[in-house]
Order: sequence, then C-alpha cells, then structure tokens
Amino acid sequence: MFNSRLLARSLCLNSLTHSKSAPLIPVILSGGSGSRLWPVSREQYPKQFQCFNSNEYSLLQESALRLTGMSNIRGPLVVCNEAHRFLVAEQLQSALIDADKILLEPCARNTAPAVALAAQQVALQQPDTLLLVMPADHVIVDPQAFRDAVENSRPLAEQGYLVTFGIEPSQPHTGYGYIRRGEPLDSGYNVDAFVEKPDVERAQVYLDSGAYLWNSGIFLFRADRYLEELEACAADISQACQAAFNGRHEDLDFVRFDADALEACRSDSIDYAVMEQTTRAAVVPMDPGWSDIGAWDAIFELHSANDVQNNAVRGDVMLHDTSNSLVHSHSRLVTTVGVQDLIVVETEDAVLVADRHCAQNIKTIVESLKREKRKESQALPQVYRPWGHYRTLVQMEGFQVKEIVVKPGEKLSLQMHYHRAEHWVVVAGTARVTLGDGHGDIEHMRSFLLSEDESTYIPLGTVHRLENPGQIPLKLIEVQTGSYLGEDDIVRFDDVYGRTQASPPPATSAQ
Repeated sequence: MFNSRLLARSLCLNSLTHSKSAPLIPVILSGGSGSRLWPVSREQYPKQFQCFNSNEYSLLQESALRLTGMSNIRGPLVVCNEAHRFLVAEQLQSALIDADKILLEPCARNTAPAVALAAQQVALQQPDTLLLVMPADHVIVDPQAFRDAVENSRPLAEQGYLVTFGIEPSQPHTGYGYIRRGEPLDSGYNVDAFVEKPDVERAQVYLDSGAYLWNSGIFLFRADRYLEELEACAADISQACQAAFNGRHEDLDFVRFDADALEACRSDSIDYAVMEQTTRAAVVPMDPGWSDIGAWDAIFELHSANDVQNNAVRGDVMLHDTSNSLVHSHSRLVTTVGVQDLIVVETEDAVLVADRHCAQNIKTIVESLKREKRKESQALPQVYRPWGHYRTLVQMEGFQVKEIVVKPGEKLSLQMHYHRAEHWVVVAGTARVTLGDGHGDIEHMRSFLLSEDESTYIPLGTVHRLENPGQIPLKLIEVQTGSYLGEDDIVRFDDVYGRTQASPPPATSAQ
C-alpha cells in the first residue's frame, strides 16, 4: 500500500499546508489482544503491531500513515497498554511518524475512558482541536477516500456535532453493528439509532432498506465537546478520568495516569456511554474499502479476491485441489490437498486448523490456553524488547538456547540471576560486556569488547550487562544452564528504560 518511506515524512507535527479549519489530532487506540487472530496475534505482541495488510507496515503504522496529505494536522496521540509502550514507540519511529504523545493505560477500560484521557490531554492547550479517533487494527484500502470523508466532516465537527463514520454496506454482514440514518445534514445525517449486530435475516433487511450503514468505530469531534457530552451522559466516567488525568506524570514521550483512579472507572465504549445518549450524533457515509480486522475471516476476505480458487495465502505455501481457504505459513512449508473452506495458520510454536466459518470462535482456544497457563497465549517465540529481541531456539530441562539481537546503541539492564549461568557467543557485530567481580558485586565492574566468534561466560549470581556499541545489529547465541530458567529470575540494578527493581520482577518480565 505504501511504497516509499518519504510518504511518512510528510506526517510531521504540522502540515506544510494550513487551512482555516481547527487543527486535527489523530487519536489512535492501540488496545486489545486480538485473540481471534491467534496464533499470530499474542497478548504481548497483538495484531496492531503486525503486517496483516502491507508487507512493509503494521496496522498501527498504516493507521497513522493514511492521514498523510491532510491539512492542519498534527502528530498522533496513541493510547496503549503500558506493556506495549516500547513497541508503539519503536514502530512509530521506524515509520518516521512524529507522535505527539503516547498515553499509557495502567488497565483496560474500553474506548470511552481512553478517549477522555486523550481529550483532556489536548484540551489543556486548545480545547476546540478536532480529534479523529481511530482503532489501530483497521484496514483502509483507499486512503484518499478516507481523507476526503474526514475533510468533508470537519465542518460538522467544528459546529459541535459528534461525528461517526458509517460504511456503505456491501453484504448482510452479521459481525458489525449498524447505524440507521436520520434527517440529512450538510455532509451527512443525524443518527437515528445505533443497532446491535443482527442475525443474517435482519442484516439482509438492513441492506435492502438502504437506510443503514456499518458502524466503523471511527469518530471526529472537538475535544471540549466530547468532554462535555461525556460529563452529561456518563458523569461517573468523566469524573474518574479527570481524577486519573489530574494524577498524571510524564516519562520520556509517555504520559502515565493515576492507576487507582482509572481502575475505579467503569469500563464502557464510546457508543454506549456517549453516542447512543447524545442528541448531537451525526453519521457521515464513506466507502474507502474499510475492514475491521477482527478475525481470520476478515483476512480471508481481504486477500482472497485475486486468487482463481479464492484462496488467501502467505509465506511458504503449496496448495493442490484447495479452494476458499486461508493458508498462512510463518516459518516452514505448509501444504494442503483436497480441502476447502479452511483456515490453516502456522507459527514456530503452534498450528491452527479451523473451519473458515467458525473464525469467530478461535478466541475460545486462547481462553483455554490462558486457563492452562500455556505460554502460547502470551508471546511468540521471538519476543520484542525496547533494546531489540530474543528468540528461544531450544528449551530442555536444565538448559535453553536463545538468539539475542541488540539494536545499535542499545543496551540491556545491569542485572543478575540467582539460578542460572550464561554463555554468550557473538555471531555478528560487536558486544560490550560489563561484569562484576563477584557474586552480586556492583561496586567493582569491568568492561571488555567481544567480536565475531568470540565468547564469554557469566557465572551464576554475577552482575552483568550486554550492550551494542556498534553501527550494525549485535547478534549472539546465549546458552543458559541452571536449575531454574524462568524469565522472572532477574534483578535489575540499572536500566535506561525505567525497569529497575529492587527484587525479582513478576513472571511476565523479560531480559
């Protein structure tokens, strides 16, 4: 979809072309775990950070880049889970997107509170700024049509309407909510009603009537108007969010909110809390090739149209006598013979085979994995960290082998382990290793460099740090040996990413 990184450069804090309209700030909602897209989407690396549509950009990056060329637009605000903060920052930076701020949610409270926090952040400086609220996991095939719809909706939003965008329906879809148009406005309609996801018979009635649109979950309104309507329609949410905002503090490019206040907030969506209650809701129709990437059937519909047998394939795949199927390979050859209407998705540590018409039920498998505390629900074998990533190659009783990649100029925390020793072998690049002289010693440290094919040994209980002082990625093989090899066997004494702890972290922590 995007064939040049120069395209991203135009999405800076201010467009070169300014109009007389109010400034616009995109608010990208990057929450959710994407459980129906398992095994590719995992809790620690959900769908919005992955390339389901473009081979170059993730869904999050596409969400920001599709606004390129709009007038009087500023850098986006991204609202995300605190655990994903470095993923968001890295993906925005790698796509040359200059974000305004990254707002961190200490707990998930749905879209109404998330947008309230963003609106309060913006209202501090210019209350009438327009907020374009977009989920980070949507696909827009025709970005220009989307931009045109947003531009045409600006006057309504500036007049105080809370605008939502309705997608012209192409089929009796039962996976989307619907909006019934009311009286016409200059560039849209008053909202007559929001309608829950229908059964197929009711969806066909909606399609035939021509009065209904799919609910896209995308909104445009002034920051101050949203806060006013939230106070009028859901005062408890408004007040809880105000308390959380009042207790905020900034950390690098991140804004953190008072956790206790937000945990006390009721969880609710914009639709239920505000849009279904307000008398100032407007809907603007658009047809930009929109898709809510909620499950594998949506991926199938997105990519199957150009295949003679109506298949959607990706990766190292070989098909014979196969039709109406989605087959995705991520690490090895996948073949099918004599099948139809299947979803087959392979990753390094899991394989999914499902009837394509049961794609919405895949989340039940993820719920079972969570109950059994299976790691396959949490993370992919390749785990991303602010300094780079690591991948488990072999895991056996008493030892495991990992590939570690450290980005140029980055470094891991100064740390120690109680239960394991480590052997490091440099495969590519240069490593700077810092070691203490004895068990738990942080007073007497020495540093040395390792080049390709050189190695070192980190005894159990030794304080150590790994960093990459070079200009290319540092790749090394780490062999861990010991009685316990869990990721929670770590004590951090110093960390540039603010993860320093006085005691071992919980089991979800990593290197």
